[in-house]
Amino acid sequence: MTRTLVLVAALVATHVLAAGAPPGRAKAQPCSPCHGASGISTVPDAPNLAGQPRVYLVGQLKAFRSGARKSEVMNVIAKPLADDDIEQLADWFASIAIEAKPSASNDAAKP
Repeated sequence: MTRTLVLVAALVATHVLAAGAPPGRAKAQPCSPCHGASGISTVPDAPNLAGQPRVYLVGQLKAFRSGARKSEVMNVIAKPLADDDIEQLADWFASIAIEAKPSASNDAAKP
């Protein structure tokens, strides 16, 4: 429960700090402790959000908000989000371009 309260406090504080950024980007600031500033996760149990399909992100946030998808942290964070907030967050994370490259060891294995 303490972790949840800390994350909620961080959510409020970073929302105030992000007031001048584009709507989706500003709303995403509270997500950065777990999902990374660029949508690339910083903790093992949080998924990457960068480049995810918009429809997927909207669906998951609405499921967290309603409680249909269970997560102690995400249910608390998503509960106060309006549909417009969710749309802007989804737009932001879906707009982040990601690139997948084979590792050097995969390149060496090619004939």
